[in-house]
Amino acid sequence: LEEAAFQLQQIFRIDISIALNILGIESMRAGHYRIAYTCFKLAADRGYSKAQFNVGLCYEHGRGTEKDLEKAAFYYYQAASSCHSMAQYRYARYLLCHRPEIERDRQQKAVTLLEQAATAGIAEAQAYLGVFYMRGLQPKEKRGLKYLLLAANNGDAQSRYHVGVCYEQGLGVQQNLAEAMKHYRQAAAAGNEKAQERLR
Repeated sequence: LEEAAFQLQQIFRIDISIALNILGIESMRAGHYRIAYTCFKLAADRGYSKAQFNVGLCYEHGRGTEKDLEKAAFYYYQAASSCHSMAQYRYARYLLCHRPEIERDRQQKAVTLLEQAATAGIAEAQAYLGVFYMRGLQPKEKRGLKYLLLAANNGDAQSRYHVGVCYEQGLGVQQNLAEAMKHYRQAAAAGNEKAQERLR
């Protein structure tokens, strides 16, 4: 009986968190940012990773609460710990962009989180990793190209442009101007101005 009661409490807790998160999303869409933040925060405090991610967004963009990147990172970290892919990307990006002094172990943790998010199909993480590997202190061009191609195939025009640059300059792949032109045309068709300039 105690086990059954515990299970019911867990289901109720999860259902309440889901409902609060949905209410937060609807409030956000209606422009009621403070209410949305409150709903997200209540669900996040119950351990619901989607709500934790949404609280992070609220803090990052100053929606319904004051803008605070450290608090945003805290909530992204909590959601990332539950394997929330977009939270993994945002927390890793925070570590790499806003905490450049972090030690090597934490930097590697950030890269690992980016790779997990990229593998889960998050185009932003794929694009970020592609550029990260291309521009690192010790560039890993083949690995960078791999992630740029993944992002490009997920519709990211900027990554498609970077793939064109790789083929034009022979970065991580044998130089191939015809292949570069193909990627530039695709990026230009998606509105990428740099690709349009490169084509000219």
